[in-house]
Amino acid sequence: MSFEEKTKETVSSLKCQNCGAILHYAPGTNSLKCEYCGTVNTIEEEATPQGIHAFDYDAFITDLQRHTEHTEQAVVVKCTSCGASTTMLPNVTADACPFCASPLVVQQGAATAVLQPHYVLPFAVDDKEAGKFFQQWMSKLWFAPSDLVKKVKDRSYHQLKGIYIPHWSYDTDTVTSYSGQRGEYYYTTETYTEEVNGRTETRTRQVRHTAWYNTSGVVDNTFRDVLVSASPSLPRKMAEILEPWHLDQLKAYDGRYLSGFRAELYQTDAEQGLLIAKKRMDPIIRDEICNDIGGDEQSIDSYKVAYNELGLKYILLPVWLSAYRYNNKLYHFVVNANTGEVTGDRPYSWTKIVGLIVLIIAIVWVLYVCFAQPE
Repeated sequence: MSFEEKTKETVSSLKCQNCGAILHYAPGTNSLKCEYCGTVNTIEEEATPQGIHAFDYDAFITDLQRHTEHTEQAVVVKCTSCGASTTMLPNVTADACPFCASPLVVQQGAATAVLQPHYVLPFAVDDKEAGKFFQQWMSKLWFAPSDLVKKVKDRSYHQLKGIYIPHWSYDTDTVTSYSGQRGEYYYTTETYTEEVNGRTETRTRQVRHTAWYNTSGVVDNTFRDVLVSASPSLPRKMAEILEPWHLDQLKAYDGRYLSGFRAELYQTDAEQGLLIAKKRMDPIIRDEICNDIGGDEQSIDSYKVAYNELGLKYILLPVWLSAYRYNNKLYHFVVNANTGEVTGDRPYSWTKIVGLIVLIIAIVWVLYVCFAQPE
């Protein structure tokens, strides 16, 4: 089936056969649902003999350069405030950026050929569940303002927007040659003098030393699904806090899973993503080197990593984005729509912080009064 035929088939499958409205994907199911008449259509999955697998990295980059990778048409609008490029929902005439809440100039949206992801992780958490996860998160935060904890129970206080965030997932088997030093402890007995009750006494003590020995070797590491967010709109540290994801639930890309949601286009390309992935792998490789060196202390002089069998997947991961205003300041938060993990910005109650400090000072003072011995 040609790409044009596949696109036409997908568009046709998104229309409700009963009333003609657009069907939306129902989170946590394998179905499309009509919000008007309740009609449910099951998404028939295509057979994938190889299952979920990574694609050869070098071949992928070559295909991109030759413009032979699979693409699809989407209406894309770029936010003039934060620069995020997202797809638009059908029949939308006014909208706001899901990342910075700035108004979008919908009329400037243009049909664009975008790279088709390999896999998509469908929404498993709906907006109501996401709201509950956010409320639970907020209620557990230390020093959160009490009035804010009450306000977030009102769903109108924070409107959630479902969006798929682009990610690169890297697989590789590394072989690392290194040189370094192994430190081994040994002890000597040292004699010293000390004044005790006006008398000089000679005593001994054990003193620790470290003997260093040159060493070298080779270590192997296997990395699977090293994730890199391809969206600078969602801070990378925030994206990493949302991990882990249930990547065993990935589905072969099907545009129907995106119906009713938006998707951001990647802004960090696969080559830039690989550099970030290598930085994420580096501490693990260094730990493996230290384990191989052994001894009581380790020092790494140099090491060289070979990244073999390098593969990648271009995937879309689901999140609920929202923001709330407190004391005239905007705070953003994000909910992992696969696991319910929550992270985001938050305000602090200085009244609670000062109260705790005063309480600690009071306890210390009471303990001092009770246990201090008079001269």
